[in-house]
Amino acid sequence: MSLMDRVREAGMMDAPASSGALADELRERVSAILPPPQLAQLAQENPRQAEGEIRSACEQVFQECPWLIEGAQSADDLVDALVNNVFGLGPLEPYLADDTVTEIMVNGIKSFYVERGGVNVACPVPFADEDAVRALVDRIIGPLGRRIDESAPMVDARLASGHRVNAVIPPIALDGPTLTIRKFSEHVLGLADLVSMGTLSEGTSRVLTWAVAARKNIAVSGGTGTGKSTLLNALSCEIAHSERIVTIEDSAELRFLEHPHVVRMEARPVNAEGKGEITIRDLVKNALRMRPDRIIVGEVRGGEALDMLNAMNTGHDGSATTLHANSPADAIMRLATMVRFAADLPIDAIEAQVGSALDVIVQLARYRDGSRKVSHICEVNYDREEGRCRVTQLYVRNGLDDAGEWLAAPAWFDEAIRDGVMTDKEVKAWMQSVRLLSPAA
Repeated sequence: MSLMDRVREAGMMDAPASSGALADELRERVSAILPPPQLAQLAQENPRQAEGEIRSACEQVFQECPWLIEGAQSADDLVDALVNNVFGLGPLEPYLADDTVTEIMVNGIKSFYVERGGVNVACPVPFADEDAVRALVDRIIGPLGRRIDESAPMVDARLASGHRVNAVIPPIALDGPTLTIRKFSEHVLGLADLVSMGTLSEGTSRVLTWAVAARKNIAVSGGTGTGKSTLLNALSCEIAHSERIVTIEDSAELRFLEHPHVVRMEARPVNAEGKGEITIRDLVKNALRMRPDRIIVGEVRGGEALDMLNAMNTGHDGSATTLHANSPADAIMRLATMVRFAADLPIDAIEAQVGSALDVIVQLARYRDGSRKVSHICEVNYDREEGRCRVTQLYVRNGLDDAGEWLAAPAWFDEAIRDGVMTDKEVKAWMQSVRLLSPAA
């Protein structure tokens, strides 16, 4: 006889039991029917059959103990919660299934937030204690071959769905285990989708499409959560299907649902024995031997910036990457700093490398209402007389309420017209639409 049975017989449970107590009771009774070791093995060999066995066991329990569903919570809710605990992420599953949620933030048992529409929203803490959070972290990273403990209290991982996971535990996390999940939409967003969302204008989208077709090297810059990866993915979807793309990421996020020739590579951290690490830089070097038409690096953070620039300067035009920076000028300085991680080169040599490799910088910003928008588009070139990179602003958006303004047309338009990327008529129509050319001209 379970504790809850004894409590009921003693007449001490007039009020309905809490949903947590009911869920615990159901889990205990199902475990008596399906021993956990047996269920774990079945879940690994045949997940669909295992879920069916769980639901059958739950029906048997409800027949024997109808009082389990006398409370406000329905039988379906109880069963779904149990299935989620076995196969999914437990109490976080409803938020993963919610398309309006883009980020899930578990701050121990102190607080719990989700991001909706770019705004953080407080929600009831779904975990009873820190052990429950830690157990969930272990369940996430276990199948991925990652580990987290006091000697390695931080971990990055990727769910099978593609969502990015970061976990930090004590002693680094002072308020208990912290779990952050960055969700990615099932639908791959294209430039047309970003235009409809207000991230960029139709005129801006047209220029970026031409830049991709003209094989211009593009860097997407911005702060955390500004939508860099989303825009990079949208730009990559504009690449012609006749070209071979090699993508390199720390955690695979880019997706190409229609492009027929994409090779995806993902970096690998050290294993439990401290071996087996494969860095972004290793993958960039290897990509050069894979006959790519374009190399897409999810994000440059260190010495791989030098290899990326070398690739852009040695025949892999039309490549792209992202980096963290607060402005296009800062992006150039950050790239120069990252190159110095890999080689002790004079600053003028580094700037010459950057100016020769990069053609376009697209800056993203996140505004007070949570929206993410293109704030700058700049052209990059190297001024040999001054011995430095020159960043020319082409498009500027000053704040949330500003519609944005084109200041000049890209200098590479003439070359792109000669190459047949677009026609002179199309360029003139674009210039009129963005008010760089009067209708009478």
